[in-house]
Amino acid sequence: MTDTTAATMRAIQVQRLGGPEVLELTTLPVPEPQAGQVRIKVQAVGLNFADILAVRGEYLTRTRVPMVPGMEFAGIVDKLGEGVTHLQEGQLVAALGGTGAMAEYSVIPAAAVLPIAQNLNAREAAALPVSFYTAYFSLATLGQAKPGEWVVVQAAAGALGTASVQLAKAMGLQVIALASTEEKLEVARSLGADEALLNTRTDLVDAVKSITGGKGANMVLEIVGGRGFQDSLAMLASRGRVLVIGSASREPSQLRPVELMKKNLSVIGVWLMPFLADVEVMSEATAFLTKLISGGRAKPIVGRTFSLEQAGEAFDFVWNRASTGKVVIEP
Repeated sequence: MTDTTAATMRAIQVQRLGGPEVLELTTLPVPEPQAGQVRIKVQAVGLNFADILAVRGEYLTRTRVPMVPGMEFAGIVDKLGEGVTHLQEGQLVAALGGTGAMAEYSVIPAAAVLPIAQNLNAREAAALPVSFYTAYFSLATLGQAKPGEWVVVQAAAGALGTASVQLAKAMGLQVIALASTEEKLEVARSLGADEALLNTRTDLVDAVKSITGGKGANMVLEIVGGRGFQDSLAMLASRGRVLVIGSASREPSQLRPVELMKKNLSVIGVWLMPFLADVEVMSEATAFLTKLISGGRAKPIVGRTFSLEQAGEAFDFVWNRASTGKVVIEP
């Protein structure tokens, strides 16, 4: 355990909502864990689009300032609060705490600490929680994926996309990967995507239908939104499902519910946070992911790494959709 009596730490703090310009590198007291909590010495932070939206005040929940951003991270267990017995000091763990990751130390509920496969390093562990659990809940829990079905994965070279491609293949699905460049499509192919299409094609819907023998895809993992949402619906086969995971375009999508009737289509919203309180479904997901990753059948893809001082640059990098894999910030 680190002696942090009256000690301070470096952290990114947000005093007002906005873009990268509101990220302030500052010094804060090292927090002390209370009963049921654990303090972790942060080694790597996974940066998500949701973190950026939270700082902008545009996320699903209200952002309360001042705030230290960062919802997922990995590091070494530094101190256990009263009543925490299932963790050990010195243990490398991943964590999903909502906020507080972009600092040298973070205190979170022990229940928010996730087990990780021993073959992962800190960067890979930090890239695991949001993307892989979201992909699992989208495909398996909500999407009810069946082996042999076709799934369209948008932004297939990004953090969620690379996780989704790998999990879909592990579940026996056939994957059509979409991305903005040939280089990104090659990343998806290397992870097992059966087909890969540029998302800028004007005949994208027809291309998906051609690949699927004219029937259409059974699922679309929708993270872009906006005008492309209609294309996602048009790509679907009878009884197909659109899993709405995000809206990176920040443009409104239009939906006339009666349009769903002709082919018995479903539009399903996906948000990771409510699942965290469901012990049964979290245990099911953890068991599946741990076995898969420990066996080397899937692995978090880490992209560019930034320092804490470069947090604003990292935010810009993700915001401009330049990233491949998970962008990581190291305190």
